[in-house]
This record gives sequence, C-alpha cells and structure tokens, in this order.
Amino acid sequence: MSSDTLRSGATSDVVVRDRHFVGGEWVAPASAETIDVVDASTEQVMGRVPAGTAADVDAAVGAARRAFDAWREVPLRDRLDLCTAVGARLSQRSDELSALIAAEVGSPLAFAAGVQVALPVMTFTAMASVAGDVEWERRIGNSLVVREPAGVVGAITPWNYPLHQIAAKVAPAMAAGCTVVVKPSEVAPLNAYVLAEVLAEVGVPGGVVNLVSGTGPVAGQALAGHPDLDLVSFTGSPAAGRLVGEAAGRNLTRVALELGGKSPNVILDDVTGDDLVKAMVNAVRKCFLNSGQTCSALTRLLVPRSSLPEVEGILAAIVPAAVVGDPKDPATQLGPLISDVQRERVRGYIEAGLAEGARLVVGGPGAPDGLDVGYYVRPTVFSDVTPDMRIAREEIFGPVLVVLPYDDEDDAVRLPHQSE
Repeated sequence: MSSDTLRSGATSDVVVRDRHFVGGEWVAPASAETIDVVDASTEQVMGRVPAGTAADVDAAVGAARRAFDAWREVPLRDRLDLCTAVGARLSQRSDELSALIAAEVGSPLAFAAGVQVALPVMTFTAMASVAGDVEWERRIGNSLVVREPAGVVGAITPWNYPLHQIAAKVAPAMAAGCTVVVKPSEVAPLNAYVLAEVLAEVGVPGGVVNLVSGTGPVAGQALAGHPDLDLVSFTGSPAAGRLVGEAAGRNLTRVALELGGKSPNVILDDVTGDDLVKAMVNAVRKCFLNSGQTCSALTRLLVPRSSLPEVEGILAAIVPAAVVGDPKDPATQLGPLISDVQRERVRGYIEAGLAEGARLVVGGPGAPDGLDVGYYVRPTVFSDVTPDMRIAREEIFGPVLVVLPYDDEDDAVRLPHQSE
C-alpha cells in the first residue's frame, strides 16, 4: 500500500500521499517539495502529493525500461487478464473513487460514478475484446508484418477526466506489451494513486506502470524530453502540447497529442416546435458536460437566423433551470470548475464576449447566487456571436455556449471554419 496518511485539517482530513510509485514500490521523492490538492467546492486543501523532479522521472523511466523486455514476452492472454482484473478492482472501489473525483474535479457524484469512474473500468475490461480485433501478424506478399509494442511510454494526462485519461493510455499500452510512466495532472492526482494501488493489488509486475506526480513544467517536461522513452502520449491544451512536442522532438521520440476542441452543433431549418426544444436541451447538455470542461463539448451552436429569437427564448428558459451546486448533493447537475485559475479564465472569456458585442442571453461573469465559496461560474449563453470573436474561436472550457446564426446551409458549413 502507498504511504497514505490522514492529517486533520480545519474542516476535514487531508490525504497525504508522500511517495511515488516506481518499480512496483512506493519510493521516497528526491525533493521535499509538495503540491496541495484543493477541493473544488470548498477551496480547502484536501490532499498533498510530492512535487516530482527530473530525478524522480529518471528513476521511473529506468524502472519501466528494465521491466520492458520481460513484460513484452508475457503472453497476450495474461496481459489481458491483468487488464480485466484492474477494471474489476476499480469497479469495487467505485464509491471511493467517485467521492475523490467529485472533490478533486468538482464533478457531481452521479457523473463521477457514471462517467469519471465507469469509463476507466470499461476501458480496462474492454481490452480483452479489443485485442481480438487487432491483426497482430499479417502476411503481405513475401513479407510478414508483425505488430510489436512501441516500448516505454510516457503518459502525461489532464485534470478534466483524470482517471479516464490515464486508463485510456495505460490499458492499451499494457495490453500491447508496453511499459508506462504516468505523470497525472497536479490539479487532480489523488485518483491516480488509487489506480497504482490497484495495479499492485492485482499483481501487475513492478515497473510495468510507474507513477510520478508533479507539475507540467518540471515533471511533465522532464518526462516528455527523456531520451529513454519510445513514445510520449499527451492530452491537454495546444500550448502545452507544443512544449511536449518540442521536448520529445529533440530526441526524435514519437509523440501522440490529443489537444483542445471547439466543436460545432448545427441545427437545420426543419427543426421546429417540440423538436427544437429537444434539440436545445440536448445542445445545453452536450456543451455543459462536466461543467463545460470537456474537449469534445459542442460549444458552438449554429442555428438558422430565422430561428434565432425562438432559440434564445428556449435557452433563456432551460439554462437557469440547471442546478448548480455542491457535487455531493444528488440534485446538483453542474458542479464547480476545477480551480481558481480555471474559474478566472472562464470569467475572462465571458467578459471578452461582452466587450466584443455578443448578446448575453443568460448568465454572466459573476458567481451563481449563494455560491460565493467554490470555483463556480454561472452557466452562460451568448447569441449573435460572429466568427471573429474570441468566444467563437478559442476553447473556453467552461459552461459557456455561443450561438452563431447562419443564413443558409452553405453558410452553416463555412462558419465553423471561419472561426478556426
């Protein structure tokens, strides 16, 4: 088990994780520096993890490199059985993980259980069937093409779906015969420690998956630029992705980047009446998923100009009905954003929309009524947005929907590209 202690805080216990998971062991960090993990709804410190250094990353990569030759020779069926066992054990700890992620990220408990934890469980357990669809060997003429593990993988993951993003990288890597070093987001790292415990509990060999907590500029950059990696997998912002690509590129290391999004949702002119109401309800849900902190969220709503007044009226009625509040309250539909930094970023975009002349339908930059503590933002809708506005061009990553009117279907096709 991890060196996991509880220290009494002002309002609750603080979870202290004071080790990295390297080579199947919980090892002391190279530095005494730590990172506070803050509860998104209370703004109180809920946990503490080591601030990993380049030395910690080097030790973890070394452990992964030493484990690789043996792990790649483990029969595929055995690797898949371990993935299945990880998924089963995560499922058994679902309540614990859901509560943890609800506090770290601000996801309402139902969403934390049904998505934030259920998806990682599904990812690990699905490897057994997914592997059956892989053509591991293929003969082309006189040649035999064989799929082999990439090698040692550095996985740098984001905070919005923290455990899911780790699982999405670790499970396929394990199944393929790769070894991994994970650097979770320093904003929501505690759930990754539970996964490390699970890996040890089900018997994943030491060094196959290693965990080093730390900041992106220090531990993340050290991992991305490590010369002994064969592949770097990063999910996060385009700005951070460029830095990861540059660091890995100096070693000619392969890089897989999953970056931001600004997905359009086009409503055609034959959607009217009750169908239009249903479409707007769906549009709000698809935009505000995880309080808008989703890279695939449908954040740009394109509607026929003739339907704009009706669309605005529907949105003005349904958006204020969304329950914003404590993630632990079963009635809550939208929790807080993850951090003060993210809250101020989203409020800055709302203010930019007002300054640029977009029409505010509902919401605004202030805190929701009665929610002065916690990183809450009012669910916001702008209309009459034009493609040149920042709120139409840049990923906001919060509960902000922008409505762009179009004149005909050709215009609807052009508008999203004009905003990119």
